[in-house]
Amino acid sequence: MAAGSPELKAFLIETPFFGGLSDASLALLISMLVERHFEAGATVIAEGEPGRSMYIVRSGNLLVSKLGHSGCVIDINRLGPGDFFGEMTLIEVQNRSATLIAESSVVVYELTARNLYTYYKADIYAYAMVMQNINRELCRRLRRADARMAELVNAPHGPVTQFRARPKE
Repeated sequence: MAAGSPELKAFLIETPFFGGLSDASLALLISMLVERHFEAGATVIAEGEPGRSMYIVRSGNLLVSKLGHSGCVIDINRLGPGDFFGEMTLIEVQNRSATLIAESSVVVYELTARNLYTYYKADIYAYAMVMQNINRELCRRLRRADARMAELVNAPHGPVTQFRARPKE
């Protein structure tokens, strides 16, 4: 389990995942986290594999990529301290949607689906806050993805041809 140090608590409070939690709820959630270490180049999660955990990045950087239809790897994002990933598999119970590779030495805190369920049973209000925080972050990501697609569609001689721009309604 993760150590409940004041530095860890201060770090987690600043992440979007832990916003709005009481001290007691935060302490319970921290007690459920497991610290994991990955060396540079390690695959933290692989696209298509089953997932039963989400992660909060404490230190280091990760590259998020997807396998394209043509077989090429497409780098889609980078994550660093305070970011979280893997939450989609806990919500939709589907396999991993992307691969994450450690670009440097990485420390993450793992929260399993089982522990999240235990959290739900122990403190439903705090669980609802966590789920709301996850959903807010997913909405932010969707808005960024929408903006990226709009930029690609409107770029002159852009690399994306499968999207078509249509007049604004």
